[in-house]
Amino acid sequence: MLSKSKIKYIRSLEQKKYRRQEGAFIAEGHKTVGDLLSQGFSPLLIVHTEEWHSPVTMPSDTEVILVSNEELRKASLLVHPQQVIAVFRTPKESNQSLNEYTTSDLILCLDGVQDPGNLGTIIRTADWFGIRHIVCSPLTVDAYSPKVVQATMGSISRVSIHYTDIPSFLRQLPTDIPVYGTFLDGENIYSHKLSDRGVIVMGNEGNGVSPEVSALITRRLFIPPYPADSPTAESLNVSIATAIVCSLFRSPKC
Repeated sequence: MLSKSKIKYIRSLEQKKYRRQEGAFIAEGHKTVGDLLSQGFSPLLIVHTEEWHSPVTMPSDTEVILVSNEELRKASLLVHPQQVIAVFRTPKESNQSLNEYTTSDLILCLDGVQDPGNLGTIIRTADWFGIRHIVCSPLTVDAYSPKVVQATMGSISRVSIHYTDIPSFLRQLPTDIPVYGTFLDGENIYSHKLSDRGVIVMGNEGNGVSPEVSALITRRLFIPPYPADSPTAESLNVSIATAIVCSLFRSPKC
């Protein structure tokens, strides 16, 4: 049976202050929870119905509670709960692996992305294109909020998220590491020779890349509309723009 206090605890993790206080976050659904478990995330609590089966052997210190569909619904943040709710320890950020990647691969850098759906989609896109690290500004939405975690569809288990001051991070990069950003006055991305390593900066949904970060970008890119001289949307959604940019960087033509 799921107690009222346990339901209150699970639902409290919807708020950032309690996630920080507890050092934990929640995930729901067999796909997301299964991916996190398979990637070695540490579960503190598993609440599930009879339909759910764990893809791994559960650690001995994990509290596991079998519940009815009605009990699951009371604890869930979703309109339609999906067999399981899990509480995981929030992973600790490691700059060692990040520093290794800055000289050998691509890293995404998010300057104030605030919509949870956008961040979740960007994490999922990074996973698809083999980008293993995302650096976020402090103003970027919390990657472990329930809405972001759900939007990643399990990809958050394979992409490391780092929160830091972006200008400081960029200033510490080796001078030969290119820093890319998308701007309306940038060079046509389809005709620009793209590197197989470097940092790709994506900006805020409404304001784009901040002036301080913009000053540190060494290669300004532009995703042109088609046809170029026709009336079109004012801009692209940041998650869509990120998918286009990542696709071009991973293209064999680059």
